[in-house]
Amino acid sequence: MPILRFLPEATKINFVGARYFAFAIDGLLLLASIVSIAVHGFNLGIDFTGGVLMEVKAAQTIDVGEMRDDIGTLGFKETEIQFVGGGECEKPANSCVLIRVQPDANNSNETVVTKVRDKLGAGYTYRRSEVVGPKVSGELFHAGVYATLLAVVAIAIWVAFRFEWQYGISAAVATGHDVLVTAGLFSILHLDFTLTSVAALLTLAGYSINDTVVVFDRIRENRRKYKRISLPELINLSTNQMLTRTILTSVATASAIIPLLIYGGPTLFDFSAAILFGIIVGTFSSIYVAAALLLYLPAPAGSIDAGAAEASA
Repeated sequence: MPILRFLPEATKINFVGARYFAFAIDGLLLLASIVSIAVHGFNLGIDFTGGVLMEVKAAQTIDVGEMRDDIGTLGFKETEIQFVGGGECEKPANSCVLIRVQPDANNSNETVVTKVRDKLGAGYTYRRSEVVGPKVSGELFHAGVYATLLAVVAIAIWVAFRFEWQYGISAAVATGHDVLVTAGLFSILHLDFTLTSVAALLTLAGYSINDTVVVFDRIRENRRKYKRISLPELINLSTNQMLTRTILTSVATASAIIPLLIYGGPTLFDFSAAILFGIIVGTFSSIYVAAALLLYLPAPAGSIDAGAAEASA
């Protein structure tokens, strides 16, 4: 049975030779991200700034889009609406929603509750109303940052244990780069940064390391197979062998994200945009950056020494 191929079976791209170009692009992305985060920070959503939370039940299935448009006319800084399931909310299905509203200077928490009730009118049961304070939200933001950093460190430790410490350092730099650049996207474009955004960053960390580990595994396999090959040649050979697999995986994943980006509405737009951007950046770093960083570390066991590796590059 013939195999469908979008790229030649054996490409011969000099990835190591193009590493300075790749490093320059990465440097610009990192610089833009760091400057934007330092100067502008993040456009924190309700999860991290506090606000009013209301759980509402209707006697019929709720049209979230219509409700979002109605509450949107009130002019609040930010509004989030999502379905709540379980218990009485299953009869009928999708009859309960959770409304999060971020008040502005012109509306107190009590005013928000009153305006939302007046706008929705009769026919709704208000099961609970709560105010999430900025202190709790600030702690939640720091917890999200720590979780992301811990994920990158844990990935590096796992790669170092699974391969060698040089691979762990390279994986940590590449994965941290992907997460930081994607976080910079939220700052540069002023996208809402919420708990969903943290979930997107953690997802990207896992996706990025998946491609990186595949390339690392092929490098280790070829290192055993080709005893006398130099490290730059080994990196080029291994990366070219995995190029088709890496690109097809990224394209397949992006194909599932693009419909969410286009048709998912405002609720999923920021999440989908971050994932799609992260796929592009993660694929680029897996191909050009992660393995090339091995050239600047002591040569792994069984490879030629670092000086000879750099000279042959």
